[in-house]
Amino acid sequence: MPNKILTFAMSRSQNKAILHNRKLIPYALSIFAFLVTLLFASALVLPLVLHAHTAEDSLHSQVPINSYILKEIGTSAVLMEKDIDRPVSPASLTKILTCTMAIESGRLDHDVLITKEATMVEPSIAGFKVGEKIKLIDLVKAAMVNSSNDAAFAIAIYLSGNVDAFVTAMNSRAKMIGMKNSRFTNPAGFDKGIYAGNISTAGDLLRLTEHAVKNPVFNDIARLEKAVFTEQTTQKVYSLKTHNKLLDRYPYAVGIKTGFTTKAGGCLIARAIKNNKDVLLVMLNARTDRWHVAANMFDMAFSGVNPDQASIFPPSRGDSGRAQVSVVKERGRSGKRVYHLSKAALRSKNNSIALSKSGRKQKHNALALAKQGHKARRAAPAIAKSGRKGKKHELLASRQVRKNKKRVNLSYKPFNINTASQRYIAA
Repeated sequence: MPNKILTFAMSRSQNKAILHNRKLIPYALSIFAFLVTLLFASALVLPLVLHAHTAEDSLHSQVPINSYILKEIGTSAVLMEKDIDRPVSPASLTKILTCTMAIESGRLDHDVLITKEATMVEPSIAGFKVGEKIKLIDLVKAAMVNSSNDAAFAIAIYLSGNVDAFVTAMNSRAKMIGMKNSRFTNPAGFDKGIYAGNISTAGDLLRLTEHAVKNPVFNDIARLEKAVFTEQTTQKVYSLKTHNKLLDRYPYAVGIKTGFTTKAGGCLIARAIKNNKDVLLVMLNARTDRWHVAANMFDMAFSGVNPDQASIFPPSRGDSGRAQVSVVKERGRSGKRVYHLSKAALRSKNNSIALSKSGRKQKHNALALAKQGHKARRAAPAIAKSGRKGKKHELLASRQVRKNKKRVNLSYKPFNINTASQRYIAA
């Protein structure tokens, strides 16, 4: 009896447990369905989010310039920027600080003795000789216009006695201007060997240039296309040309400085003025046609159009490529500079028109060939049918030829010259 009671109790508790579990099953299924739905939704949404971030990052990384900033002078409005606090080598843009310090020294009319140390530098150089005397303002012109390294070192040695002392003064002056992320090791912009570590940022170089353009002497020198001056002892004439191709290729450009080393790549600080709008551009480590990009960025700034990276940054063509606006400058009757398209640009334009016409002809020919091909495809079945008929006729004809040939063989008798002659005589 106790065993029956125990068995009954156990079976009853099992039945209750089964009923309880049956009640829990719908809840478990609903929770499971919710988790599956959440997982499925995550699987759908997460790739889209990642794709959005990846697309944005890839677009940002596709810009072939390490860092840049485009800003209107006199306002706080930054029109375009990328990694403006990223430390990179500024190359010869360093000379802007060197020349600013020379201009602010108040000794521009002084004669500077060229030392041996000043001449022992790499190109580009003006080619000064040891012992020559060049006015400080002419050294500034050589450093800014022609990016002459010997001129930059001559300025440093004259102002501070030696290069190391001038570098200390450079870094101190940079801090005063507000260049917080820059460190200079030489007055010319070298970035290898004993001069490694010469770095700055797009933001710092913009602050430096905004400070420099407040000085009218700097502005006059920064827009020069050629620097011509004489040595004070022998009266030797130096004539140095600018490396800033933007002055020839963009009508509103007014300087300021170019730079290049293998490590720094193509660097540019450019200024353009149009309709009382004054815009500065700093571009560091450009791996594309910097003149073309600068012209496009200035056009965007002056037109007020929202920047479009696809149109601003073209496929890389190198600095040999021409800017979008290729111009030649001349003096008009009024003495003002007149701009018109260069012959090369006109040839390029005419070639483009000819190519477009040729393209249209090729397209027309392609359509005609396509039509012919369509007709040929339509005619192909008929030709095939005709071919089959021809083959059939050919077979019939060949059979007939064989029959005729058989008859000819049966009726053929060999020719006997003696018999033929006898018949001829008898006749």
